[in-house]
Amino acid sequence: MKRRDFLKTSAGFAAIAVMPGIWNIKISEPQEKRFSFKPYKVKNALAPILQVTPEDGFYLHTYYDVCPWSPSQKFMVVTKIPFQDRLPVFGDLCEICVIDLEKESIRTVYKTKSWGFQTASNVNWGATDQHLFCNDFIGGETVAVRIDLETNEVKAFAGPMYHVAPDESCVVSFPQELWSATQLGLGTPPEDYSKVKKLPPGAAKDEGIWRTDLKTNTKKLIVTLADAAAVVPEMPPRPDYTYYFWHTKFNKQGTRLCQVLRCIFTDFSGEANDRNPLTLTFNPDGSNIKFCLPDFRPVWGNGGGHPNFLPNGDYLVRVLKFEDGKNYFATFRYDGADFKKLCKKVKGGGHPSIEEKEKYLVTDSNTNSENSKIVNLHLVDINADEEQIVCSLPTIRWEDKHTDNVYRVDGHPTWSRDYKKVCLQAAPRGARQLFVIDLSGLV
Repeated sequence: MKRRDFLKTSAGFAAIAVMPGIWNIKISEPQEKRFSFKPYKVKNALAPILQVTPEDGFYLHTYYDVCPWSPSQKFMVVTKIPFQDRLPVFGDLCEICVIDLEKESIRTVYKTKSWGFQTASNVNWGATDQHLFCNDFIGGETVAVRIDLETNEVKAFAGPMYHVAPDESCVVSFPQELWSATQLGLGTPPEDYSKVKKLPPGAAKDEGIWRTDLKTNTKKLIVTLADAAAVVPEMPPRPDYTYYFWHTKFNKQGTRLCQVLRCIFTDFSGEANDRNPLTLTFNPDGSNIKFCLPDFRPVWGNGGGHPNFLPNGDYLVRVLKFEDGKNYFATFRYDGADFKKLCKKVKGGGHPSIEEKEKYLVTDSNTNSENSKIVNLHLVDINADEEQIVCSLPTIRWEDKHTDNVYRVDGHPTWSRDYKKVCLQAAPRGARQLFVIDLSGLV
């Protein structure tokens, strides 16, 4: 067998070429471990709370815009990270684990070195309970990996994955090795944080969002950073700027992509870099690029961020700083039409998402309490313009140990697929764990 036909993955699994750019990866049979979910009692909670991860390590789900529940809701996918007291470097392995919600069991189905504290292993469910998608470093670059939970077959593809299309036709992503250039804790970590991979100044014409067709395994650059910069209505206010892409996400219908565009330049004090998150949308083939806030000012420094599709697939919600200098939730159509401030009294913040009837929004916040830190789950009644704190769970007070907030534990609340429950990250006993809050009595 030739060298080009055989490689090792980051976990040491054998990767064998089955066709150009596609690798079969041999893994051992996953071992199932039983444990008991634990009801978690906390003062003033408005809904039942259940800890669904075992206390044998540190666990995260992916992000507030990627559902950890499987399509049938019989399973959850989580990432078990090996430590939480230092930044991962290239070569540190995490485990991708599947929790059986009926059996109350967990099994490790893959190991990868592409992970961080904020989006964990970025693992996605496919169209059914059969497939999971994550990233791994194979053949010198980070690429998408598909895990078949029925056959234990694992395949690696030609391009990287942030999000998989709802019909599993393709995956899309900005190169995972470039994520650390604008924020740590996401993507594939570098070997040396003093030598993080970066792009040249300006808006690159040869880098951007890659779409990998999972049937043909063809990788194509569908939107360059120059394409995206061309639809921004104003030039950056300083000449020392560099554009990067960030989160790339399909709507539920698979008809449109939301894209976070970051522009890095020195802030007006000259002391630090601002990320200036902007929101774009485009078609799955990269056409019809729209700047989502054409009439909103300021373009630069408008605060907040964290855009998320509504279940209807045509509208988005995000946090914006309005003329009074405060953050609010705003909704708008994918092309910027029908823009409105969602609530007048409830202030915006955290990681917002709206359920399918568009009556309720969930988001998170972190607060300090005496010698501890708290993660709060907020439930906003949109029509009433009122919010409740459903629960407040202890988490890690990272400021006592570290200077970089990459160690923080954001709640990243994520709706279940039937919009009756929310998954939340916290760390009541100092270890990162996942909790399911049953909101069926409130919504």
